[in-house]
Amino acid sequence: MKAKVLQLLRTCEDHFVSGEHISNQLSISRTMVWKYIDALRKEGYVIKAVSNKGYHLVEEMDVVNEHAIRSRLEVDAIFQNIIYEDTVTSTQQVAYKLLGEGAPHGTLIVANEQTSGRGRLGREWYSPANTGIWMSLIMRPNIEMQQTPQLTLVAAVALARAIKEATNYDVQIKWPNDLIFNGKKIAGILTEMQSDPDRVKSVIIGIGINVNQQTFPESIANIASSLSLETRETFHRVAIIEHFLREFQWLYHTYLEKGFSFIKPLWEARAISIGEEILAKTANGELKGVAEGISDEGVLLLKDSEGNSHRIYSADIHLLEKE
Repeated sequence: MKAKVLQLLRTCEDHFVSGEHISNQLSISRTMVWKYIDALRKEGYVIKAVSNKGYHLVEEMDVVNEHAIRSRLEVDAIFQNIIYEDTVTSTQQVAYKLLGEGAPHGTLIVANEQTSGRGRLGREWYSPANTGIWMSLIMRPNIEMQQTPQLTLVAAVALARAIKEATNYDVQIKWPNDLIFNGKKIAGILTEMQSDPDRVKSVIIGIGINVNQQTFPESIANIASSLSLETRETFHRVAIIEHFLREFQWLYHTYLEKGFSFIKPLWEARAISIGEEILAKTANGELKGVAEGISDEGVLLLKDSEGNSHRIYSADIHLLEKE
């Protein structure tokens, strides 16, 4: 109910909304309206109250919690099952636990802090409190196993579009799962699958976005940054979440309907490596060459100096400096 009160205040953000209107819209008493307003104020929302006028949302603080997210959901949003925790080891770990308990398709896990955030290839993701977006999505898509990596690329496009919408800044995508801003990593995506022998049972898409951090550990300070550090601005994290959920839902449904061919040009338009010389570190060794794009399956295409073409299914990608 608190989310609905917040949603009404935001809808009428340019003028006052009366307690009576809120009461009638939500079928609650005026006393309950006041209690929800008071609870929102304690969370940091600046809400002005004037007799005979009602309430006005003056300033929306950088608050991330269940009702802050729910207040921004569209009616047909698939991520209706929202789990918020202040501190977790990792949202991926919470997602696995919830899967074991039968969590439905469209479950969203969000945390304010991760003590052992997980990145790709077993790396840890620095996830301090009150600064970034740490979340995991539980999906139960009707797709074949070989299609699962494509969901990482779908999520990357959705996230790049969402950041543009929420901040007005363009970011680039580095295959397969990083978002790059001014040459530094500001977001990453970790997709993990649970399957039967021939079909996908569920997919967990973990997302970490460095939004308002001002410092990073020395070990990653030269490769990682935040939107705030790069722009000298601060951003509302929940607005980025809102735009991402909307963009991802649209792209995901379009992907299921039209296939990856619809996503491919959207991904390539934001790719940082196409036409550039790269070093691909794979489990079988290193390959150097020019990134030519991605295949219709989402596989990275590389051409080496001898003109040989290679399909890269899994690797760490490093852009090489031009001589």
